[in-house]
Amino acid sequence: MTANRELTYLDYNASAPLREESLLALQEAYKAAGNASSIHSSGRRARAIIEDARHKLSDLVDGNPANVIFTSGASEANVTALSPTWLKNGEPFILTQLFVSAIEHPSVIAGGRFATQNTHVIPVDDKGRVIVAELKRLLEQLGEDETVLVSVMAANSETGVLQPLQEVGVLVEDLGHVFHVDAVQMAGKAPVSIEMIGCNSLSISSHKIGGPQGVGALILGKGDFRPVPLLTGGGQESWRRAGTENTAGIAGFAVAAAQSTNSEERARISGLRDYMEERLKVLTPEAVIFGQDVLRLGNTTCFAVEGISAETALINFDLSDVAVSSGSACSSGKVGASHVLLAMGISETLARGAIRVSLGWATTKIDIERFLIAWTKIFKRMKPTQKG
Repeated sequence: MTANRELTYLDYNASAPLREESLLALQEAYKAAGNASSIHSSGRRARAIIEDARHKLSDLVDGNPANVIFTSGASEANVTALSPTWLKNGEPFILTQLFVSAIEHPSVIAGGRFATQNTHVIPVDDKGRVIVAELKRLLEQLGEDETVLVSVMAANSETGVLQPLQEVGVLVEDLGHVFHVDAVQMAGKAPVSIEMIGCNSLSISSHKIGGPQGVGALILGKGDFRPVPLLTGGGQESWRRAGTENTAGIAGFAVAAAQSTNSEERARISGLRDYMEERLKVLTPEAVIFGQDVLRLGNTTCFAVEGISAETALINFDLSDVAVSSGSACSSGKVGASHVLLAMGISETLARGAIRVSLGWATTKIDIERFLIAWTKIFKRMKPTQKG
């Protein structure tokens, strides 16, 4: 970042800045020694922090505090849920196949603990929504002895498009299968109810809502029904996830969860996003905003202009002290064509130009104006020349 210039951070779907209140909760928890499994006063204090956090996180998703399992993050929560063996009233319940949507996070697409040959993809339409009729067809053609785990995310991290979770939930329950939801992007940005969705498990993440990195949760649905633990060797989390809990991280997570339920904050962010998109279309009429005509998260915009490379645009945004992201970035840092947009039927050339702008709790109108100024300069410099 250029000296004496402020960074405009608009990449909240990757990781939100830590809320000040979460930082204070972290610091307070770090000051106190104590393992939550110990029976002395320090241990009991740590346990109290964790149990209080369970209530705050269950409030975030309309769940049961007893069903909150703390993990190292949402990837671990997803892999835990994507297990071929669940326990139903303490007895093994075997799942033979895994069905995941084509737009899932890599931690879900990888299939968790299912074998590759037992993992299948549910297609999406041109708006990026799961085709429920196709899922129904796939499930109905299975043999009577087949029991399936279906995993569909709540909202896509790249486009913000919301998925028809209740329809999927009713279908999966009626056919006697199991339903997992990756709610990482939706929790804290829009109302989430595990009961209304009707899923058996749901994953959330701390750092997406302004809490610390390195902590997440898997939240179970009704009844004594859960995946076999991914991490074993200890009785923490009621024998559902071994390892000493990250008490400080959990404390910060809980504070962020409580603050992210603020409806006024959500409305303010959504208003800024809508303003940004209106200005973007005026400045760049040729810009394609993906998923614009369907329900999306109020903080997310994913757009592209034919002929403009996202990789080059991101470099120029960075030089202007504006942090946004591409539709897809692999661990090497190189920009590729988004698997989400390709699944929607978007051409590879347009998909390679996708830029995602995601807003959050600290975003201001000044941030939006800085982004628009930077984009105007980038577009003028990079726009394809007209021939003839």
